[in-house]
Amino acid sequence: MKSNMAKQAALCFALLWLAPAAWGQRGSAVPLIPAADWQLIGSRTAEASAVAEFGGDPAIEREYSVEAVEIRQYKLENTAATVVAETNSDASTAYGLLTFYWNEHTLPVPGISLAGISPQGAVMARGRLFFRIPRSIKAQPALSNDNLRTLLSLLAGSQPASRGANLPESLPGNGLVPGSEKYLLGSVAAQRVLPSFRTDLIGFSQGAEVLMGAYSQSGSSPATVLAITYPTPQIARARYGEMESILGTNQTGEAQPFYGKRLGSFVVVVLNANSHAMATKLVDAFALSGGVVPNERYPGDKPIAVQMMELIVNNILFVFILSGVAIGGGFLVFISKRFARKWFPDSDWVEPEEGALTVLRLR
Repeated sequence: MKSNMAKQAALCFALLWLAPAAWGQRGSAVPLIPAADWQLIGSRTAEASAVAEFGGDPAIEREYSVEAVEIRQYKLENTAATVVAETNSDASTAYGLLTFYWNEHTLPVPGISLAGISPQGAVMARGRLFFRIPRSIKAQPALSNDNLRTLLSLLAGSQPASRGANLPESLPGNGLVPGSEKYLLGSVAAQRVLPSFRTDLIGFSQGAEVLMGAYSQSGSSPATVLAITYPTPQIARARYGEMESILGTNQTGEAQPFYGKRLGSFVVVVLNANSHAMATKLVDAFALSGGVVPNERYPGDKPIAVQMMELIVNNILFVFILSGVAIGGGFLVFISKRFARKWFPDSDWVEPEEGALTVLRLR
């Protein structure tokens, strides 16, 4: 009994001693809005021109191969939101749309890759899908950052991210201005972000792809770097030679508007650098590396139907060859047994024609 009373007294003393510390703490509440509380209440398909109502550019959408547009309506208690889901031809074009609409005011969302929030709303790329969430539209109150984050979380959970081999490599991060990286696949987008550069020299019609970014430099506006990828080194050489002849490149002395370098099938261009040293530093940040792999024979200009027919015929011939090898092997086994039975009757290879029973004498 005395032991129990001593324990209770010690417990009361401890509670009295901790009470002032507990009263001195300030409570805090963290409002949490689960993403699952957003409910999809309706959706409809639309043409690419409909994106103009939500801050998009139909010409840009067409250039980035948008195949379908779905306009979804979501609701969270008394809050309504509109989500524009655009289906692209592949993950790289969806990523290109994300970079085009990403600006210097867009901030990345922690925990959600390829997603950002700006004063205009939110954007995100997931696989072949590009999502756009306007912050405010007609007859709907403006969405808060918390609303946009939770809605992005819901959309991100339905589609995996595509930061992998099917997307272009990122530009060097040292000095890169946040929000300036763009992935350009056509002249329309290039003219919007490079109004003072002759974008016809890039050669988008020959399969060029451009990764662009702005790099800070002291005392002047940022320098622009274009990393252009071509299908072959021959095309890269021709395009870079045309740039050199028309724009002039790599002149020492005072600042020049154009510096460049060709690396195999890649061309690196620096615009508006304040010095030759600055341009050289930016160009030298890119290096070419690779390995030699066996290439497939060029099929020529045959129609795809003819190529598929040749593939099917070659597969049938391959099956016949395998069948012939199997039949020939069986025939050789039969002949070898006949030969062994005649000349080597005591050989283990010989078996009676009526068959034999193998007996294991295990003790």
